[in-house]
Amino acid sequence: MTANTQRFREFKMPDVGEGLTEAEILKWYVNVGDTVADGQVVCEVETAKAAVELPIPFDGVVHELRFGEGTTVDVGQVIISVDTQPGAGPAEEAPAAAPAATEEPEPEQQGRQAVLVGYGAAPSSTKRRPRKASVAAATGTAGPHAGVPAEGTGPAAPRTAVVAAIQAELNGHAGTAPAAPAAPVPAPAPAAVAPAAPVGARPLAKPPVRKLAKDLGVDLTTVVPTGPGGVVTREDVHAATQAVAQPAAEAVAPAATPVAVPVVSGARETRIPVKGVRKATAQAMVASAFTAPHVTEFVTVDVTRTMKLVQKLKADPDMAGLRVNPLLLVAKAMLVAVKRNPDVNAAWDEENQEIVLKHYVNLGIAAATPRGLIVPNIKDAQDKTLPELSSSLSDLVATAREGKTSPADMAGGTLTITNVGVFGVDTGTPILNPGESAILAFGAIKLQPWVHKGKVKPRHVTTLALSFDHRLVDGELGSRFLADVAAVLEDPKRLITWA
Repeated sequence: MTANTQRFREFKMPDVGEGLTEAEILKWYVNVGDTVADGQVVCEVETAKAAVELPIPFDGVVHELRFGEGTTVDVGQVIISVDTQPGAGPAEEAPAAAPAATEEPEPEQQGRQAVLVGYGAAPSSTKRRPRKASVAAATGTAGPHAGVPAEGTGPAAPRTAVVAAIQAELNGHAGTAPAAPAAPVPAPAPAAVAPAAPVGARPLAKPPVRKLAKDLGVDLTTVVPTGPGGVVTREDVHAATQAVAQPAAEAVAPAATPVAVPVVSGARETRIPVKGVRKATAQAMVASAFTAPHVTEFVTVDVTRTMKLVQKLKADPDMAGLRVNPLLLVAKAMLVAVKRNPDVNAAWDEENQEIVLKHYVNLGIAAATPRGLIVPNIKDAQDKTLPELSSSLSDLVATAREGKTSPADMAGGTLTITNVGVFGVDTGTPILNPGESAILAFGAIKLQPWVHKGKVKPRHVTTLALSFDHRLVDGELGSRFLADVAAVLEDPKRLITWA
């Protein structure tokens, strides 16, 4: 490892969630030349689950930002490089001329190079191809030219030697790659060195790229690869969706992933790219709807006494400064119903063909945010007092509105409440949050004529809808659970007698 390689350290896009493969850079908080310190937040990224701030794991001066804002980057790709020895004089020409290309793993190795937030990436001794000027000029940063490591010639073959050999072949040379040329060697035209895969052969592409092609309806066998070794890149897929009349040079040149802004395609239409939280939600809901056999039951209930209790709690000194609303008591009623019907709080383990009974309740609250629908959950909600539950609900809602909900806050949910009543909706047929057994839709509370003690009176009435996984919850169990929730809301003194 050379001194210059040790001097420049690279930070890769980490897997900030549970097995995420990519994230979009929303905002850079630093520029080239800025001094950064270990633990300082340098950018905010949006994953399929949440917006997350990334801290840099070392000190130095920002040498290069590899991607611009609005660019979707695969986990494991370098997003920023830092000069850890800014007073050591000018950098050597070779590393400065070609630090851009990040090495993408082969499809079967996808995800192995992911790093955790705060740990960064080990310094790399691998020489890289020069970046293409068109991308650097367009974004002000290096373009995402990704290399795919080839298999070694033997167990002891060094990784750097293998990559260097590939680079030499791509540049039309035999033997090893040239060391530190006075001027960068121009990158060869991608189409000349990476022809399309032979007919009948399976195109080379990483799993995220294959998924992108599937989502866009692109046949990978028709895409001209520009990646080293004939690998199809994300940019190749996007290029394949463009008009045929587009110039060939533009069609094969790497380009940043389109930013998530409306694209006007005509006077009467607007097309909006599906990405981030909205894309993840769509995929999760489709998977849930066609995996778990949904059953939905409904009950209309007089909640007049619950509304009176809400008013009393607002004046209670023990609840001073806390948010008290009907949703709080619905959440508490649901927890009481779980205690009386514990089998409803379960999960289906398809791989092991087991039902997993949960002895805790991570209560999810569906929240509509500017970034889309998310479902953070209150951990171990069954152990919380009413004031603690109120505080947790308030924190959950505030964090969601600010767009700061972390992936950990949304993981591990067991049951969910979706409050459709805030939109004036009477009820609905909610789809299960993946991995959960039941979801309760809480409808609008309205004054309606209701028979009470033999007379028709105006009463506060709402409709509850419970969707559940029929593999886990049969009709009897689901009905008893829903009836218990309704009974608590009809007569909230059961919060004491049933608790």
